[in-house]
Amino acid sequence: MSYSRSDIEPQRSGIARHIPPEQFLRYVLIGGWNTVFGYSCFFLMNRWLATVMPSYSYIAANLSSNLIAITVAFLGYKWFVFRTKGNYLREWVRTLAVYSGSVLVSTLALAPLVGLIRHTTRYQSEAPYIAGAIVAIFTVVSSFLGHRHFSFGDRPVAIDK
Repeated sequence: MSYSRSDIEPQRSGIARHIPPEQFLRYVLIGGWNTVFGYSCFFLMNRWLATVMPSYSYIAANLSSNLIAITVAFLGYKWFVFRTKGNYLREWVRTLAVYSGSVLVSTLALAPLVGLIRHTTRYQSEAPYIAGAIVAIFTVVSSFLGHRHFSFGDRPVAIDK
């Protein structure tokens, strides 16, 4: 008597059905690296830019560090997570498209979030770094599904009429 995988594994429901567990584990590992790398870029750029433009250095640091981190993230996802072949330019442009929404939201959220942290806590000079860490969490969560289904997805997108 033989058993199929669906007989042995409990039925997964909801969003878990669309995410292979081994692929998600690779995504978490590469995503963890990318988060540390991207936040380090933001931290170093903000420290450097704060000497040149002290008031809003974190906004320029967010935009410039994201461009570098997105390119590094693209290579990690392509080679280790989704393991696609060829199509570098098309997938890189799609990766930029997926991240552009979170970059826009994080850039727009940074100034009010920094102001809120400065107003409600004693962390004046640390506020941009705390706010940067908070928006990084949003980026990690929102990017997985975008990459899974758009950047590295091999299925055509169906358009409902």
